[in-house]
Amino acid sequence: MTAPASRDGVVAPFFADPDFDFEFRDALGAAAYGVGDVGLWLATAARIVDGDRESWFTAWSDRGRELAALAEASATDPADLATAAWAYLAASSAWSRAMGAIDGLPPDRADAALLPTFRESRRCWEAMIDASSGRHVRLEVPYEDTTLPAWLLRPDASGTPRPTLVMTNGSDGALTGLWSAGAAEALAHGWNAVVYDGPGQQSLLFERGIPFRPDWEAVLTPVVDALVARADVDPAALTAYGISQAGYWLPRALSAEHRFVAAVADPGVVDVSTSWMGHLPPPMTALLDAGDKATFDRYMAEVGGDPAAAREFAFRARPYGVDDPYDLFTAVRTYQLRDVAADIRTPLLITSPDDEQFWPGQSDELADLLTSPREVLRFTRADGANLHCQPLGRRLTATRMIGWLDARIQRRPST
Repeated sequence: MTAPASRDGVVAPFFADPDFDFEFRDALGAAAYGVGDVGLWLATAARIVDGDRESWFTAWSDRGRELAALAEASATDPADLATAAWAYLAASSAWSRAMGAIDGLPPDRADAALLPTFRESRRCWEAMIDASSGRHVRLEVPYEDTTLPAWLLRPDASGTPRPTLVMTNGSDGALTGLWSAGAAEALAHGWNAVVYDGPGQQSLLFERGIPFRPDWEAVLTPVVDALVARADVDPAALTAYGISQAGYWLPRALSAEHRFVAAVADPGVVDVSTSWMGHLPPPMTALLDAGDKATFDRYMAEVGGDPAAAREFAFRARPYGVDDPYDLFTAVRTYQLRDVAADIRTPLLITSPDDEQFWPGQSDELADLLTSPREVLRFTRADGANLHCQPLGRRLTATRMIGWLDARIQRRPST
């Protein structure tokens, strides 16, 4: 890694590999909210060979072990629980960064590494919860014939009813990413924050094999039901946040779930499938449109002979629970908001960063579809807050969104 240079106000890449560069920017941005430290992450990056998945995996795994050891030593002293909580959170984040390279490892190694790496990340997260002196508590949200794991993060252990930010993750995000995406700012503001694993996410995917679903109201409404029954949650001051692909899931849920005072989509995602369809040549799209499954799958099998393409396809397909290419693309095309956007009543703040690389233009498209109050919040490369979900602008994002949400809470009708 070489130190980046600023060019015309734009931060140059830390890594030539675009995946490495984006993930590392995200790590640096999270440090603004105490997830690790800038120096720690820079020193970790210095161990990485640009583009080499094995070196990325090793560097972040080693850092996770080092931070977990610091946390465990600190946890033995009741007076040093703050250090333990910080180090456990950082260790969890480091392990989750290591997971980002697993699908680029040889298949046997990737299969062997996935669950142990995830479990180390989750173990450190749970240990951070235990080191919070009772501020943070675990929840089990009833969901169909099982439960969703959730965590209620509170500014203190008093049990006072508070405004609560309910946070929905993206397709492959870790819980530690939600800490810096808004949870820490909510806590600093005197609010609660709630994070959870939904279908296709983290523990539900890796340990239970439960895949994504498009109708996220079936997921978010049980979370809200569990929260409004608690004495430490103000049911009239619920707000919601969705990051990355949850820029689709949250608005979809809001089309049926109307108990939130206001919400934030970071960014807006009208049609998840556009990030998939952009990789298909027009003749393949025509086969999908024509319903020609046999020909579509035959051509996809030919492309699948490329090991890198096969790994990428398997990584993206896994959380949908569909292996067949035609069936997968057909399923992903159902993840769209055009049919339900008019049913959203909740005031919505929609982020829109310069250089959005996955769903460009869709924040404005979502705003145009809505009939409810909405506002598009721009983030610029001149402020270092460009790219998907503003990885180097997390504090700028979180403070602005919490301020916007708080203003809507203050304006709600008195009961």
